[in-house]
Amino acid sequence: MYLNCHSYHSLRYGTLSIDDLISQALALGIKELVLTDINTVTGVYEFKKKCEENNIRPIVGVEVRKGSELYYITIAKEFRGLAEVNKMLTSYNCDKIELPLQPELAYNFILYPLSNIPDNLQENEYVGIYEDELNLLIRPEYNKLLSKMVILCPITFSTKKEYNLHRILRAIDNNTLLSKLAEKEVCRKSEYFRSVDSICRIYRHYPEIIENTQKLLSKCSFEFAFSIPRNRKHYTGTKADDLKLLTRLACAGLERRYGRNHEVATQRIEKELKVIDELNFSGYFLITWDIIRYSNSMGFMHVGRGSGANSIVAYCLGITDICPIELDLYFERFLNLNRKSPPDFDIDWSWQERDIILDYIFNRYGKEYVAFCGTNVEFKYRSIIREVGKAFGLPKEELDELSKNPERVFRDDIVKQVQKYGKLLEKFPNQRSMHSCGIIISEEPLTNFTGLEMPPKGFPIVQWDMHAGEEIGFEKFDILSQRGLGTINDTVRLLEEKRGIKVNIKDTTISKDEVKCNEYLSQGRTIGCFYIESPAMRGLLRRLKCDNYKVLVAASSIIRPGVAQSGMMREYIFRHNNPDQFEYFHPVFEEQLGETYGIMVYQEDVIKIALHYGGVSAADGDILRRAMSGKGRSLSALQKVKDDFFASCRKKGHPEELSREIYRQIESFAGYSFCKAHSASYAVESYQSLYLKVYYPLEFMVSAINNRGGFYRTEVYVHEAKMSGGKIMNPCVNKSEYETTIYGDEIYLGLMLLEKVESKLAQLIPQERRRNGEYKSLEDFIKRIPIGIETLQTLIFIGAFRFSGVPKNELLLKARVLLGEFKPEKKFQTLFEEPIKEYKFPELKRNVFEDAFDEIEILSFPVSCTPFDLLQTKYRGTVMAKNLTAHHKKEVKMLAYLISRKHVPTKQGTMFFGTWIDANGNYFDTAHFPDCLEKFPFQGGGCYLLLGIVEVDFHFPTITITKMAKMPFIADPRYSHDEEKKYEAEQRIREDVSMTFRAPYPQEYEIGLPRKKNIS
Repeated sequence: MYLNCHSYHSLRYGTLSIDDLISQALALGIKELVLTDINTVTGVYEFKKKCEENNIRPIVGVEVRKGSELYYITIAKEFRGLAEVNKMLTSYNCDKIELPLQPELAYNFILYPLSNIPDNLQENEYVGIYEDELNLLIRPEYNKLLSKMVILCPITFSTKKEYNLHRILRAIDNNTLLSKLAEKEVCRKSEYFRSVDSICRIYRHYPEIIENTQKLLSKCSFEFAFSIPRNRKHYTGTKADDLKLLTRLACAGLERRYGRNHEVATQRIEKELKVIDELNFSGYFLITWDIIRYSNSMGFMHVGRGSGANSIVAYCLGITDICPIELDLYFERFLNLNRKSPPDFDIDWSWQERDIILDYIFNRYGKEYVAFCGTNVEFKYRSIIREVGKAFGLPKEELDELSKNPERVFRDDIVKQVQKYGKLLEKFPNQRSMHSCGIIISEEPLTNFTGLEMPPKGFPIVQWDMHAGEEIGFEKFDILSQRGLGTINDTVRLLEEKRGIKVNIKDTTISKDEVKCNEYLSQGRTIGCFYIESPAMRGLLRRLKCDNYKVLVAASSIIRPGVAQSGMMREYIFRHNNPDQFEYFHPVFEEQLGETYGIMVYQEDVIKIALHYGGVSAADGDILRRAMSGKGRSLSALQKVKDDFFASCRKKGHPEELSREIYRQIESFAGYSFCKAHSASYAVESYQSLYLKVYYPLEFMVSAINNRGGFYRTEVYVHEAKMSGGKIMNPCVNKSEYETTIYGDEIYLGLMLLEKVESKLAQLIPQERRRNGEYKSLEDFIKRIPIGIETLQTLIFIGAFRFSGVPKNELLLKARVLLGEFKPEKKFQTLFEEPIKEYKFPELKRNVFEDAFDEIEILSFPVSCTPFDLLQTKYRGTVMAKNLTAHHKKEVKMLAYLISRKHVPTKQGTMFFGTWIDANGNYFDTAHFPDCLEKFPFQGGGCYLLLGIVEVDFHFPTITITKMAKMPFIADPRYSHDEEKKYEAEQRIREDVSMTFRAPYPQEYEIGLPRKKNIS
């Protein structure tokens, strides 16, 4: 009887999850349900699975609305009925074709409300009658339609509390107060589950309507086979031709990569091709190769990573640059006959080039067959509190307070209501969005399975997420972008443009294992380099004395939370530095993980230990693989693996305590670890960027600034360029480009760094200069560039007219006289046609530090001096960063400028790790424990006096802070007579703060297993 059930996938309308719908139907003995969410099929596949698990017959459709107006409800007679509706919705969502008022949907039943009955009802069209409309059926115009009427008892909520929740969702959707919510925007108060008998009693005077409803339901079915591969099957058209082409390409690449007669590589290629063919993955490999081929034809740089990088076929096709033989990559992690899904190829491009690649994929494989995966963006408690509060009419001040302290106990009844309903909405889907990188390329038109939607980014998305997609039978291609590749690309282009130097950075042999690069690596001199620039990574590199590619590959995985959460990162560092002072947990660890000192570092290591120590089956190993990749969502499947692991360990006679500890380590990897090939891919890119930093530091840092990415703020990369010998110049209208640029060793900061200068104007200034020559004066600039007084003042303050030799004070007076109250849109048609009057301006003297404070106000950091030069104190500390290793266990006092701090949870409370530079510009690190932070907290960016004890941990010094105080700047000389503004600019000095939300890592004593040999 329930032809119109809404789940919470009817966004900002329904209040029931699929599980809620089914459990409530079960409790009432309901045997068939129709899911008809509003304009979406998001939940239909989950609905089908869960209904059948509970012996409920699933039927599906869509409730079609425009805004709040119900047009009709479609109910699919069979699976292809969904495709009809999906096509219609896709045309509306993506092509702006209006929804028809009477659609032609042959494989659907269509139910119209009384308010929207067409003149002529077709055979498959009915009128849905709500229980509160039964009294209208005495009218002749309705009574004659009894033979076409069915019961309409929608389901939207389950309790009075949830009805209120529905109203709140509608208020949020309409951006209005609950008190002003229109009646047409909310559902009826009767839209909850009741028994079938009670519904029949309500409609008992119209048995024909009951019978029509039952007949309609009996004619509907939803047959669908899950997990049948639905990706595009073939590249060439047939399986045989795909294999032939793949084999030819692989063999050509084999000779290019390894030369002729390389027996090991040949054997591995043959083995892989056999498995690829058996698993029907040839088309998947060729489609990936085709995308890379196009990228290469455009001169783009890419990085191929993911488990697919374990493949020698992928290496020979040029998809990846990782040699699986060199790194002894584990073939079974990449492909095995238990694996039903193709391997992951995560392909990175520069953020500037990814959209070109996406356009190619959509055009090459057809827009009907290609779309991004969707994601459900859920309500988060802090943000939803604000939304719910607005619906209740709370003023902004109260909303701000509530958002900051959402858990605080309030006396106000309305605030309590806001908190209560906010909690209920947590984890509800709020809107559909685009997956960051996952693309589906389908064998059939995607509308056979989903409606498509068009988000603002301009690429269509499916209506379900990647997990639902995998269950249906789709595997995504991951097309990613990153700024690290942009930095590498831009450096190579800049070198050719400015110095005529051509660097073939794609040739990984020129950058991998360079002696000078390895020196930088072991010293942690890697700021600006992809993936290895963060304080934690630089500290790890120094602790490992990382001086070669293979150790860097390991470090790239060790830094991930999986290894750290297991407590084994620290143990790896110890074993790496003391290879003769530890014992393996068990002989299997020595045999399988000898290269990593018996520590599980990569996903493959976990599978090896599960198979060879735990004795689990290959199928269980594949479940573990999916869990580590963040894909396995079945808790019951994982529990079975765990049970099998311990049962097998007991059979093998392993000590229970050891088995528990090993499984604890295995569990810590879930969703937070890399496969070895993925780490190796990262390491190659890290080396490429490091090579450019070592040999071309100025061009590299300019590119890092321009790509606006990385761990640190712009100021840090400017500092790095300065430390590498660059002369940093403020923006200049005659020298600067939109982006930062370089002339010899002079680096001119880009106009894009000036926040108060609009982007269009910042681009126009160099464009006009290239067209009509350099600006001769301030007057000439004003004549050629439409600019307002405030923007012009910003350019003057930053020194952009210093070429004129006119002091800033005089330029400011001139600007005000010349522009007056003119706005930028005025084109000054006549102002400068006559000669400019000469004015005699008074001579004003400037303090030496006024420029620095101008720079801080505009850029947030000084350029013409260092932050240390602006301090009231002349003290610079007793020890400098370069000498810290000589002060192990000693107290030191240092003056330092704060670069970044990282929040770390501990069992005692919050602590921070700080990164600083000393007065010489060298970096060092600090640790701030909770008890110290209570007395001596951070107070924003700037310089601090630090007191602490040096702890040298495997070659890496850290100062454990006992006291610290922020040191004041001199008064701003620009405001010498304004007490309020004297110290305002100092507040603009920034710091980088990164937060960590995870459980504290276990300490050594908590792991409790003997690992080190007793050294006599």
